[in-house]
Amino acid sequence: MATMFIGVDYLPAFTYLMQEAGNTAAGNSNLIWQVIQGIVLGIVQGITEFLPISSTAHLIIFRDVLGWKATWNKAAIDGIQLGSVFAVGWYFRKDIFSILEGAWAAFQRKQWQREEWKIFVGIIIGTAPALLGGLVLKILKVELESPLTIAGMSIVMATLLGLAEKIGSRKRGFEELEIKDGILVGLGQMIALLPGASRSGSTLTTALFLGLERQTAARFSFLLGFPTLAIATLVQTKDVLEVSNMFVPMIVGIISTFIFSYLSIAWLLKFLQRNSNWVFVWYRLAFGAAILGAIATGVKGLQ
Repeated sequence: MATMFIGVDYLPAFTYLMQEAGNTAAGNSNLIWQVIQGIVLGIVQGITEFLPISSTAHLIIFRDVLGWKATWNKAAIDGIQLGSVFAVGWYFRKDIFSILEGAWAAFQRKQWQREEWKIFVGIIIGTAPALLGGLVLKILKVELESPLTIAGMSIVMATLLGLAEKIGSRKRGFEELEIKDGILVGLGQMIALLPGASRSGSTLTTALFLGLERQTAARFSFLLGFPTLAIATLVQTKDVLEVSNMFVPMIVGIISTFIFSYLSIAWLLKFLQRNSNWVFVWYRLAFGAAILGAIATGVKGLQ
C-alpha cells in the first residue's frame, strides 16, 4: 500500500517533468530550425546585398513564400544585415583608411583638389539624402514592403540599368571622381528607399550614367553606400535587440551574411572587369515578372 501511495504522490511531479522534457525537446528543435533559417537567409542577404538586384526584395519574397514571416519579422531581417556592413568595411578597409588619411592631410594643407578629399566630401554629402529620406519614412511610419512594389521596382530598375549600359560612356576611372559624382550618386541612392530598387543597383546605375567605368562605378557604389548601410543598420539595432528569442539565429545569420557578402563583393568586382551588367538586367526583369505572375495566380504568402 505504501508503494501505491508513494506512486500516487509522485505522479503529478513525474507528469510535470515529462511535460517539461517535451517542451525542452520541442524548444531545441525549434531553435535548430530557426538557426537553419538564419543560415539560409544569411546566404540570400549576402549574395544579393551588393549585386544590383535588391537584397530586401529577395529576403522578403523568400521569407514570405517559405512561410517564415511569423519568425523573421522586419527587426530580425534588419539584424542580419550587420553581416553585410562588416563585410564591406573589411573588404574595403584599405580604401577607407586611405581616403580618411588623405582627406585629413588635404584638410590640414588646404589641398582641396586632392583625390581623397573630393571622394571623402562626395561620400559625406552623397550619404545625406538617403539618410534624411529614410528618417522621414521612419518618423511617418510608412510601410512600402509589398510584393507588388518589389515587382514594379525590379522592372523599373532593370530598365534604368539597361539604359545606363547603353548610353554610359564608361571612360572615367576612380582617380577622376569629383564631389559632384558623390552628390548625384547619393541622390540616386534615395531610390533604394523603395523595396526592390536595390542600394547597390541604384548607385551603380547612377554612376554608369555619369560615365564611370563599370568596376569604378561598383567600387564607388560600395564605398558611398557603406555609411548609409552602417548608420541605417545601427539605428535599427534597438529594434533588433528587442527580439530576444531570436538572438542565436540572428548571430548565425549575421555570420552567414558576412561570409557570402564578402564573396559577393569580390566576385562582382572581378566580373565587371570583363563583363557588362546585362545579366542583372535580364534577371531583374524575370524576377519582377515572376512575382507579378505569382501574385496573379494567388501564390500563398504574396497576397
